Amino acid sequence: MSEEKTMKSSRIARQILLTGAALIMVGFLALPAAAVDEGSFERSLSVTGPVNLEITTGSGGIDIRTGSSNRIQVTARIRASMNWFGDSGDVEARIRRIEANPPIQQSGNDVRIGHLDDPELRRNISISYEVIVPVETRLQAHTGSGSLQVEGIEGPVEAGAGSGGVQVSDIRGGVRADTGSGTINLDHVKGNVRAKAGSGSIHASDVAGGFEGYTGSGQVTLEQTAPGSVHVDTGSGSVELRGVRGSLEAQTGSGSIRAEGSPTGAWTLHTGSGGIHLKFPSDAAFDLYAHTGSGSLSVGPPITEQGSQSHKEIRGKVHGGGVSVEAETGSGSIDIE
Repeated sequence: MSEEKTMKSSRIARQILLTGAALIMVGFLALPAAAVDEGSFERSLSVTGPVNLEITTGSGGIDIRTGSSNRIQVTARIRASMNWFGDSGDVEARIRRIEANPPIQQSGNDVRIGHLDDPELRRNISISYEVIVPVETRLQAHTGSGSLQVEGIEGPVEAGAGSGGVQVSDIRGGVRADTGSGTINLDHVKGNVRAKAGSGSIHASDVAGGFEGYTGSGQVTLEQTAPGSVHVDTGSGSVELRGVRGSLEAQTGSGSIRAEGSPTGAWTLHTGSGGIHLKFPSDAAFDLYAHTGSGSLSVGPPITEQGSQSHKEIRGKVHGGGVSVEAETGSGSIDIE
């Protein structure tokens, strides 16, 4: 076969392949998008005192707000999706089953929402809940994937998400919040707080109590408005703390630390790489130890130095001494005012 005929055959073969690929793509584009079936249900439950509420969903959001003192109002939105190749089960029938027999159990003032015993009903099903509850409600809430919002209840509150943001505000008791991936926002909590994020930031404001914040990667910010110990740990991210009145432990693998408050208990701050900035009241008295591997040291308050000093390390007493304050960074500056 001549070279010209060989080249012509190759061009024809390429054209056939391209045409076939294009036809396959057109065929896929012509298929309908994943079908979605929807449903809903509403229920009103009478209660006569403080409520214990447990609510869970495998996929979907949860929104808890306050209303009447003697009633719980539940509104749920159901979604089920099928892939291009269909679903072996009858999706619409499953939705109708959930609508006819909602996953709500009540025993007096103890209410459980979202528990589905039949695994077949849960397959490819997403249920989002909006629940209006009395102020006097204790809450345990969890979603596998979806956002979670809680506002205005007495508490305490336990709120968790496998993946999704958690927002909790205006709580009169303590709060425990966690998410595998997502941001945690806490505001106006009159009690102790424990927040944990696998990956995501934690922001807490107007916390009247102790605080524990842990995140694998993300920023941690806190505004504390009443005494309580503070413990913060982030693998990578900055830490910013205001109004601390008590003991403090703050650590970050990589990121800066800024802390302002009154050291009525020991303070220990450490960052692998990042600066440390501390601000105390003008009359604060404490024993200071500060060390940086590579960076500058600046101490504003008058200090009575003890032992050998260097431009990388300082030890001494401020205003006669008091509780221990230790600040250490592998690479970064330390500034104390």
